[in-house]
Amino acid sequence: MTTSREDSADFLAAETEVALERAADPTRHDVLFSRRAANIKQSAVRDVFDISIRPGLVSLAGGSPYLKSLPLDDLGRTAQKIIAERGLEALQYGGGQGMEELRGLVCEVMAAEGIEGAVPDDVVITTGSQSAQDVAAKVFCDPGDVILCEDPTYVGALNTFEAYEVDVVTVAMDENGLIPDELERTIGELQAQGRSIKLLYTIPSFNNPSGITLAADRRQQVVDICRRNDILVLEDNPYGMLRFDGEPLKPMRADNPDDVIYLGSFSKIFAPGVRLGWALVPKHLYRRFYLACEAVVLCPSPLTQMLVSAYLTDYDWQGHLRSMRSLYRERCEAMLGALAEEFPEGVHWTTPDGGFFVWVTLPEGIDTYPLLYTAIDAGVVFIPGAAFTPSDEPSNKLRLAFSAVTPEDIVEGVRRLAPILRTAISELDA
Repeated sequence: MTTSREDSADFLAAETEVALERAADPTRHDVLFSRRAANIKQSAVRDVFDISIRPGLVSLAGGSPYLKSLPLDDLGRTAQKIIAERGLEALQYGGGQGMEELRGLVCEVMAAEGIEGAVPDDVVITTGSQSAQDVAAKVFCDPGDVILCEDPTYVGALNTFEAYEVDVVTVAMDENGLIPDELERTIGELQAQGRSIKLLYTIPSFNNPSGITLAADRRQQVVDICRRNDILVLEDNPYGMLRFDGEPLKPMRADNPDDVIYLGSFSKIFAPGVRLGWALVPKHLYRRFYLACEAVVLCPSPLTQMLVSAYLTDYDWQGHLRSMRSLYRERCEAMLGALAEEFPEGVHWTTPDGGFFVWVTLPEGIDTYPLLYTAIDAGVVFIPGAAFTPSDEPSNKLRLAFSAVTPEDIVEGVRRLAPILRTAISELDA
């Protein structure tokens, strides 16, 4: 039996039409997704970042460091020298733990924060502290396990933990940070339910988003409660050295080397674009943690490690930090002054001693998420509070960031936002 050219053409046309129909169906691969993929969410902060670049908008949303005071010309020459003189090493694969030189310098940075006696063999260089959060969830948690965290907490950590099908349970804070009695009560309730609690994730200094700092006299209490209950503390401290008075509170890791995994980052003390952080891991947990890091990224970038090492050895990085603390203090004071001047009665906010953020609370019954769209129309952007909690309930809170905005723009942004809050409160009372 023979097939005519016309029959072949018709067959190919039909096959092509079926293929196009399949290609046009956006759901045809949905069955391939893992259950875990359903928990991977777009960050609300990232959504607002994309909006924030619109001309004319005052962004009080992004917690970005101020980079314009960095010696960029000098750093450019340093990068050029690294590639010219050590290019074969800088552009090649490196070790999974990170370079020993940088791990040693990290120990010096931590000593300036109050962690004495750390050794390079206990440090893993990570792709920002975000990847260390991911590795911690992967190494320690099975689906259904519990991670405790502050309420509110960092949205990136929430997204990471939820992607591993972990149940994130919040513990209340007050103006002095995580409340030890609430931590103990929450642990007791979960244990009575037969739940497995693996980690307490905490940002003790200038919490993102609230700006609240865990009081010095509570820090050991929190670790002791977790130790008694076989819960590891995951201490995330990217802002610790940004205390306005230049005297950082001692990290929890300092006196508890076996019970705390300490996460640091160069994003806030140098530049986020280098995408480098670190984890200081208890010796008995180090190998599995390091191997899990290596499985994710193979190795952190040798080039950016060399650049950061050069910055820490050849530049006055601590002098630059002093300047940044002064600048951030000025901007924080500008924001607090503008809030006091412009915001209506019934609105409250935190008063941070460092970091990047102020946390604003509106009267109960107001959802700040719809207010974001009104604010964008008015030329100002913030992050709604619902982004910083695992709850699906509406939030009457919002985060304002002062770090990357001039005092003049901070005042203007608050001025634009104030009437929106005033209207929301008046509608609530109507």
